[in-house]
Amino acid sequence: MSTTQDFNIRIIGERINPGFKSTKALFDNQDIAGIQTLAVKQAEAGAAYLNVNIGARALTEPQWMATVIRAIQDVVTVPLSFDFPSRKVQEICLQSYDAAKAGGQIPIVNSITEHRWDLMDLYGRFRFKVILMASERVEDGVAKANKTAEEIYATARRCALRLRKDYGMPADDIFIDMSVSAIIADTERLNRGTVDAIKLIGQDPELKGVHMMGGLSNVGQQLPPKAADGSDLKHCLENAFLTLTVPCGFDTVLGTPWRGYAPLPEDHYVLRTYRNFLEQSGSNALRAVRKFYRA
Repeated sequence: MSTTQDFNIRIIGERINPGFKSTKALFDNQDIAGIQTLAVKQAEAGAAYLNVNIGARALTEPQWMATVIRAIQDVVTVPLSFDFPSRKVQEICLQSYDAAKAGGQIPIVNSITEHRWDLMDLYGRFRFKVILMASERVEDGVAKANKTAEEIYATARRCALRLRKDYGMPADDIFIDMSVSAIIADTERLNRGTVDAIKLIGQDPELKGVHMMGGLSNVGQQLPPKAADGSDLKHCLENAFLTLTVPCGFDTVLGTPWRGYAPLPEDHYVLRTYRNFLEQSGSNALRAVRKFYRA
């Protein structure tokens, strides 16, 4: 497992994604060498996996996607994570992947949900790990968003146990995505729901060994770059979230490997303000957000 200083967490490198302007330019120019350089940079920075997402182009140019996968595996030995909701696309990804080039390590399918379970039809023909989205459930045949800790926990538990019992998937192959949300307009205590759900999952003996993860870049979206104490607000928010959740079992970050994560001291301004924010709802939550950047 790759770790970052002071935190026993692994990083799934997120940069091979057209959501990053520099990466989109590589895709637009079909710059294979540039994509390979980006893959190597993430691996050398400690990524345990590399997430691969080429956007909508995967549906229209599947062979380009296969070329990207093979090119990445020519230069790195870390396993890959395939970030597409389509079964057709995932099948091509899995066919293109060479486990031998990753030291026998299997890839990750990112991601399945309770209403998008058809991706598991590929299990058996291929062996893979999964990222399971706990943010959505199926109720009366309809997909619904989970907002409370109890809803998130119940969905995660139901789906993880289904993977273990119906497919024989080892707990170590299951990553539960806790869907960390932005705090900027969180008047419904969604962040608090996520933090509390992590505690519930971590305490469940039947879920021992499964991993909890999330992309942390959302948490500070649309906030100013600096907190009231002058620190990097967005990065400190990510570390504040981890400070509260890593001890409860949150152990994987979809992020930029060289960003660096470390626990914040109890008296850190952003950690104290984040704790206060988690206790608020409605307009009080909005006022609590302002305290991050208003002394």
